[in-house]
Amino acid sequence: CCIQKTTKIHDDGMGIMKEISVKALAKINLGLDVVRRREDGYHEVKMVMQMLRLYDQIDIEKTQESGIFVRSNLSFLPTDERNIAYKAAKVMIDQFGLEQGVIIRIEKHIPVAAGMAGGSTDAAAALYGMNQMFDLGLNMEQLKERGVKIGADVPYCLMRGTALAEGIGEKLTALPPMPKCPVLVAKPSVAVSTKFVYENLHLENDPPHPDIDRLLEDIRKKDLQSTAQDMGNILETVTVAHYPEIASLKEIMKEHGALNALMSGSGPTVFGLFEDEKTAKRAYRAVKESGLAKQLYLTTIYNNRK
Repeated sequence: CCIQKTTKIHDDGMGIMKEISVKALAKINLGLDVVRRREDGYHEVKMVMQMLRLYDQIDIEKTQESGIFVRSNLSFLPTDERNIAYKAAKVMIDQFGLEQGVIIRIEKHIPVAAGMAGGSTDAAAALYGMNQMFDLGLNMEQLKERGVKIGADVPYCLMRGTALAEGIGEKLTALPPMPKCPVLVAKPSVAVSTKFVYENLHLENDPPHPDIDRLLEDIRKKDLQSTAQDMGNILETVTVAHYPEIASLKEIMKEHGALNALMSGSGPTVFGLFEDEKTAKRAYRAVKESGLAKQLYLTTIYNNRK
């Protein structure tokens, strides 16, 4: 869910930027706990967010014609005001009275509706790209203020790296970079509704909560083994019960050398952390042979801070 610093920029030869390319990176949840349900219906969470080197490519181009025109390599992705990147561009156009329009090309690689903030990262990329291309002068905090109105994950997608997210996900604390390691990402063919998962999470039944504080300590110590072992996601108590494929994918990864495997967000994507690439590749083949994954990627941890 996040923006890589490096961008590809084209100008008109006179220093005026005409087009920008941004890599919008995916996120996983190393830890996800739900603290309580608020009176307004939102849930307060405590999550550890981490970026991966898996990304959507977002290209934004100025056009003399006013309006926002979204193009995508996925035919089912909405290209009108329902698209979250469209919403982000519209926020900037409306607030700054921009007369030129934009063409936004979204090349999707991050699984859709998968618990990896694929939409939020595209919105963050659009905010970042519009700010750069039109020289609007917003700093990161000002971008985050606009981002949270579009989606709770958007501020983190702007921030990048390893972070603790609290509140509804908008209160962010930067963490030391997690140790880099191979990550196997598998999305089964099932579709999971985030709304359904949260509505069926009954905190009054006292489901097992992950120890987020211990996970934070593991990350601060740069202890990959302990970080993996202490990962946890309270939403698995709902999603796994309804979608056994998730549990099966976790088991296959662990049987083939994953330090641990976990569902990201509200699912259904499962990721596994590995100590070395050789083991991760072996697990990749095993998951592929199982036929349980509709989308399968072998990638790595991404950190923007050294």
